[in-house]
Amino acid sequence: MTTTERPDLSWLDEVTMADLERNPYATYERLRAEAPLAYVPVLGSYVASTEEICREIATSPDFEAVITPAGGRTFGHPAVIGVNGDVHADLRTMIEPALQPAEVDRWIDDLVRPIARRYLEQFEADGQAELVAQFCEPVSVRSLGDLLGLQDVESDKLREWFAKLNRSFTNAAMTEDGEFANPEGFVEGDEAKAEIRSIVDPLIDKWIDHPDDSAISHWLHDGMPPGRTRDREYIYPTIYVYLLGAMQEPGHGMASTLVGLFSRPEQLEEVVDDPALVPRAVAEGVRWTSPIWSATARISTKPVTVAGVDLPEGTPVMMSYGSANHDTGRYDAPTTYDLHRPPLPHLAFGAGNHACAGIYFANHTMRIALEELFEAIPNLERDTREGVEFWGWGFRGPTSLHVTWEV
Repeated sequence: MTTTERPDLSWLDEVTMADLERNPYATYERLRAEAPLAYVPVLGSYVASTEEICREIATSPDFEAVITPAGGRTFGHPAVIGVNGDVHADLRTMIEPALQPAEVDRWIDDLVRPIARRYLEQFEADGQAELVAQFCEPVSVRSLGDLLGLQDVESDKLREWFAKLNRSFTNAAMTEDGEFANPEGFVEGDEAKAEIRSIVDPLIDKWIDHPDDSAISHWLHDGMPPGRTRDREYIYPTIYVYLLGAMQEPGHGMASTLVGLFSRPEQLEEVVDDPALVPRAVAEGVRWTSPIWSATARISTKPVTVAGVDLPEGTPVMMSYGSANHDTGRYDAPTTYDLHRPPLPHLAFGAGNHACAGIYFANHTMRIALEELFEAIPNLERDTREGVEFWGWGFRGPTSLHVTWEV
């Protein structure tokens, strides 16, 4: 093939959302090899699939953030992941103080460790458990829920909300006319948002007059003139972002880390014997299966050429960080979980000025939860009578993880 020839990408016409949700890796492996920046018809968007191109676009002054169509339909405007300029700066100023390392270090242990122990106490004498539903997701949603000020919302309800918002956000299939292929796919997300508002609105009413140390209370008040608060309509889209991405990420990250460790029993034994290795195990886990797999996008602010592809001004590009983290040009044997992989930067939390604000919080939530799990049940084994199925294209993780141990 000459340098002016383009590969035949007609096979992309056959790619469906079901393919991507079930197993995006085959499609994206081929994209990385044949067309690392390519238009994918089912998504109605260009897709970046390699580490180099994802990082280039995420940090380029020629691109700015844009929310995907399904994301915009789910979250509304202004969601922190899809705005720029002064609005983005204000929203980051609103959410970041509580997530700074020095601030997180002040309370993270007292927040997460008792929660993890409480869930472990419910099953550690049973000799078996399904860890996604009984530990990973509950610890994740309870920790963030308490931080936000949602202590009275049951953990199962928080899990239900993020699952519904997830299915709405990733209802991304588009028709050739640029319409949603499945508009009914947003109904349950709308139902979740209505329920969220019915519970959070009275809390906002309270926090306006009686602020406390909860995150949402700070979002209302911090940086505002005396006697004024941010409008609830302004912060709700970012609340929804938290109730999906931030609720999901630590739970699925720790579950994927466990699956990876179970695939390398000798490495699992190392981590159990030396808790200082847990952060390294988590870093490899979220690289191996990125919880936020392909959920963010950028849009060109002027005509630009990337990877030999000419993009007009106003061209959206979906950032496939989960694919970038499997880039063979960056990582040796990337499909293999390896605790001892040389530490290289990964893109599980994004890059540029829209990188995840909660990196430190998420990493320490996962660390503490796994420390507690391995201390309580050091002889943990995967129940091989049950398979492990991963699901998701925008957000990805194991749907279940059955384990056993000798009591």
